[in-house]
Amino acid sequence: MKILHHGARDGVTGSCHELQLGKYSLLIDCGAFQGEEADASNDITFPVEPVKALILTHCHIDHIGRIPWLLAAGFRGPIYATEATASLLPLMLEDGLKLQLGLSDEKCEAFIRLVRLQLKPVPFDCRAQIMLPDGQDVSLFFRQAGHVLGSAYVEFTLPDHQKVVFSGDLGPSHTPLLVDPVPPPHADVLVLESTYGDKRHPGVENREQALKSIVEQSLQDGGAILIPAFSLGRTQELLFDLENIVARESQQTRLNSPWTSLPIVLDSPLAMKITQTYQGFKRLWAKEAKARLDGGRHPLDFEQCTQIDEHSDHIGLVNRLKSSGEPAVIVAASGMCTGGRIMSYLEALLPDPRTDLLLIGYQARGTLGRELQNGAKVVMVHNNRIEVRAKVHTMTGYSAHADQNDLVRFVKGIQQGPSEIRLVHGDRPAQEALAKRLRKIKPDAKVIVCANLNLD
Repeated sequence: MKILHHGARDGVTGSCHELQLGKYSLLIDCGAFQGEEADASNDITFPVEPVKALILTHCHIDHIGRIPWLLAAGFRGPIYATEATASLLPLMLEDGLKLQLGLSDEKCEAFIRLVRLQLKPVPFDCRAQIMLPDGQDVSLFFRQAGHVLGSAYVEFTLPDHQKVVFSGDLGPSHTPLLVDPVPPPHADVLVLESTYGDKRHPGVENREQALKSIVEQSLQDGGAILIPAFSLGRTQELLFDLENIVARESQQTRLNSPWTSLPIVLDSPLAMKITQTYQGFKRLWAKEAKARLDGGRHPLDFEQCTQIDEHSDHIGLVNRLKSSGEPAVIVAASGMCTGGRIMSYLEALLPDPRTDLLLIGYQARGTLGRELQNGAKVVMVHNNRIEVRAKVHTMTGYSAHADQNDLVRFVKGIQQGPSEIRLVHGDRPAQEALAKRLRKIKPDAKVIVCANLNLD
């Protein structure tokens, strides 16, 4: 058994790992490079003939974005994913094909049909069996990772009975919408993400109050509140908290509460479709979210939230907010301000000092989001120089990734093993900081900082 890393070895995007088992192999994720790492080619630079199956941990583009190139290279094997990931995959790929490659509807549909034929949905905690051509029998289980809907870590049992676990992206503890990841009882080899391996997040339990405070502070100045958010995961967590704030304010019948009349706008066609998928998989929600449903609430589809689909309506709202300066909360993709409808709002409203921009997720190096987070006074939007006079806020409570403490807790919870831990999906400092902690709690394990591997 050998593991090769074709992405996310020394960065946080492009996840793609090959589990070699003699002549044949399995591929875990096939993601695109983003941000500064987008300079790396998305071409498939490894032989695909030995790869007999693709296993997906979840549907973020940095884990699925190279699938078109993989199929173009000749891969026609099965694609295993959880039921929710299998449902989301066509949506996410279609959006990427249109935006990144500019494919026509007809070509997109042909590609999506091919992907659907290869998809093998597997329920959580149910065994899937992969029989390799040489007779080797590999079994896998998807376990809930708590990162986004359908996200999983993958637990393999190899022919020699070794347990190999790929974490995918693990979610933080105590989020109200999705369940917490539970570590496996046994792992011989663990391939672990380390996005925030050197950081600790503020408690998730405080994020709703922090959001409420920033919005109310912004309302005193007037103007729009712009929240760039990933269509998958971040948007749904944000809507969940906004609905709860509105519900509480309404219950308290505060006569002058700004929340009861504050427009909340979801301006992202993809996020709207994904949100509908979230509603179709309510059985995967956490207890708190289910309790709100049982109480007659609609956490992701509440009355005060307006959804904008048509492009003409989007442009109309941008122009209206630019001229009127009226308050509104706008949630739009993309989360790192690298494209999508948020760009029109930024171009129109960043020069307005009444505007507030709230960054609620990781901003990769080389993205506009990182520039704004770092205090840039002039940025380029749609090839135009835009002066930044808006107030820029950063909140980390909405990270969909486990922090250092969560990652350590996950590894500590593995009762048997691992004898080897390979750290991926993190910058070198994050991997090294996490490795230092893990060597203390698992002193018998070999902890490999993959960013330091010499692949020459």
